[in-house]
Amino acid sequence: MAATESGPGMLYVTMQPQAGLSLDQFHEWYNNEHGPTRLRIPAIFTNGLRYSAIDGKQPHFLAAYDVTDMAHLETPTYLELRANRSPREADTIGQVDVDRSFLDLVYAQQSPNFVPIEQRTDTDAEGLVLVTVEASLKKGVEGAADAVVKWYEEEHIPMLTKVPGWLRSRVFRTPSTIEGTSTGDTKIVTLHDYAKINGMGGPEHQATMATARYDEMYDKYISGRYLRKHQLFYVFGPAPRELQALANLPASAAFTAADGRTSTTSGSDGAAVLTSYVTTPDGLAIPYRLEGNPSPTAPTVAFSNSLLTSLHMWDPLVALLKAARPDLRILRYDTRGRHAIPTPPVPATLDMLADDLATLLGALRITALHALVGVSMGGATTLKFALKYPDLVNRFVACDFNVASSAANTAGWKERIALAETEGGMQTLAAATVERWFHPHTMGEKKEVVEWMTGMVAGNEVEGFKYSCQALWDYDLREEMKSCKVPGLLVVGEGDAKGALVRAMDGFKGLVGGEGAELRLVKLAGHLPMCEAPAEFWEEVKAFL
Repeated sequence: MAATESGPGMLYVTMQPQAGLSLDQFHEWYNNEHGPTRLRIPAIFTNGLRYSAIDGKQPHFLAAYDVTDMAHLETPTYLELRANRSPREADTIGQVDVDRSFLDLVYAQQSPNFVPIEQRTDTDAEGLVLVTVEASLKKGVEGAADAVVKWYEEEHIPMLTKVPGWLRSRVFRTPSTIEGTSTGDTKIVTLHDYAKINGMGGPEHQATMATARYDEMYDKYISGRYLRKHQLFYVFGPAPRELQALANLPASAAFTAADGRTSTTSGSDGAAVLTSYVTTPDGLAIPYRLEGNPSPTAPTVAFSNSLLTSLHMWDPLVALLKAARPDLRILRYDTRGRHAIPTPPVPATLDMLADDLATLLGALRITALHALVGVSMGGATTLKFALKYPDLVNRFVACDFNVASSAANTAGWKERIALAETEGGMQTLAAATVERWFHPHTMGEKKEVVEWMTGMVAGNEVEGFKYSCQALWDYDLREEMKSCKVPGLLVVGEGDAKGALVRAMDGFKGLVGGEGAELRLVKLAGHLPMCEAPAEFWEEVKAFL
């Protein structure tokens, strides 16, 4: 059927893992691969919700995806997604009894206080109840579907609205218009959302099934009724985040997607690691790495890297953090420009960089960070994020940065761009940059650190550097930072810019939040103290974190 004759609906999937399939394998695959892949197509799927049965029946699991237009499920975008399954997905789904249904939305009514589940926090959404009723229609009875739908609209759902805890009711019809009538008998499927504490079974609910019209529907039109009760237990986002099941799997369960952009390392005791990406509103893929405490409720510390580095600049510090604070979940990501730039190219700004992090947190359904730590451009990003999104972070550590740019700094960045565009390219810039960044002690006594960082800087693309460094050309946070509501700590390597940055940060520390922030110095370190002297850096920040 043509797209113009279709409309919104639902992909409705029930699943029962077969005996022998590990539930951790089932959940890790579904939460880290299957679901997020679909949520990365917002033009088709607006959400993805997983439920588990609370009625003791099988199949035990239900997944419901709201579809913007059912015709999209006939397009190559969706069909190729199903056809190009990974070997891991094929193996896992082969051990699951699956029943998929396409449902056309016919009618919906919701409470004035209803909030879409995907817009709730995980804590707020936990335990929401879903009742599904599948009504089979009597064969050969003309107008049965229309009569049942009309009853739902005019009587049954209006009565359900009086049940305590009722949130929403939706009426669907299957087979979908995209399937045609030859695929099976018409059924009316209703989905009813309730709060965790509700009045199901109470007098208001009993009254909905004690009317003359209710009896008429079952006498004339409905041949059978199949009711199920489920409870919400997982909400998909476009970025995988399932560490708990991953931590329970053996090392052999590690997975890498065909495109190489998503991979997992399984295992307990902090070994579980998930790397993937999130797409920003302007189309950039931002890689991230999630590890540490596998609990979805663990407090999360995020790290924002400096210009020209990658998320791996935090490797030495993260190793210390995982050992010292196993209670923390750890999130790292690559700043825009490391891998790609928008098309057409757009210079980065601190607002963009703060928005990128907000997008990442939203995709991972992280409501607020325990802490955000950033250095250099990441330090400026950290402060900007705390100013722009104070509800998304509880504290911050901003390192080796300035609160305002200058004409001299802008000229310096232009010179570095010119150097990067010479024949030696990023390799030439990398050697000069690391020598400028690092303390003489690091340059002389820690050759392996120098080589590691030089390689990391050289791995940048010239165009990415050219446009991302412009975030540091023209900004001034001096007035704005006075209104900062988030507690902060400032840290700087004692030799950064031969001590000039120490003096600069000492000069503006008193402006943070009006009451000021403490400034801590890391000895024998320059611009990247967490790389040059990770143990000493940790000593300066651990009490604050």
